[in-house]
Amino acid sequence: MTGEKKKCLVLEVERISYNDAFELQRKLVSARLKNDIEDTLILLEHDPVFTAPRAETRNNILVPTEILAQEGIEVCRTDRGGDVTYHGPGQVVGYSIMDLKEQGRDLHRYIRNVEQLLIDTLGDYGIEAGRDPKHPGVWTGNKKIAAIGIAVKNGWITMHGFALNVNPNMSHFTMIVPCGITDKGVTSMVALLGGTVDRIELNSRLIAHYAEIFKRSPQKVADVKKFIQKKLKN
Repeated sequence: MTGEKKKCLVLEVERISYNDAFELQRKLVSARLKNDIEDTLILLEHDPVFTAPRAETRNNILVPTEILAQEGIEVCRTDRGGDVTYHGPGQVVGYSIMDLKEQGRDLHRYIRNVEQLLIDTLGDYGIEAGRDPKHPGVWTGNKKIAAIGIAVKNGWITMHGFALNVNPNMSHFTMIVPCGITDKGVTSMVALLGGTVDRIELNSRLIAHYAEIFKRSPQKVADVKKFIQKKLKN
């Protein structure tokens, strides 16, 4: 049927370690490459972690390992683009497993689309957000409210995605140079709104804008554990 939107899966996951989420993404990428699954959006929350894509980016972690241990912050290597990033409770992290062969094989356009779904979602809450021409991510004034880091695997399958600051521990950002940027700040939805944000409603808005921008029909996976056991055996 002409104009019919392709299905995409949505996995909403409870709090999970970064390494466990990385392994989940790896399996999803493999399954997507083999067309065993549709494009998939994962929404989750991480245990506190600093992620660094290269050894030299660890220089942007400003505190010793003893302080990290006291704060319960892990440091993990990652293969996305960008620099040091913080993930932790109070963020919505979105990982998009998408076949870019169906999106024009255009990585720059894909990143702009991810930024746009966040800009549109924040707009639903009355938060005016936009882009910085020099730095990926989503900004309100001179402060970043959402970080973006993407990787593309063999076969044009994406992984990684965005981290939207809802109400994280903002003091953890002072322990790094966020994304390697020294002259800008970091903020959150709660800091700007002065009140709480319902996470169920926020997830729904993120899913809706993802589906609209990428022209997909979202289907939530009711039993994520069962899905993983059945679909992602390897």
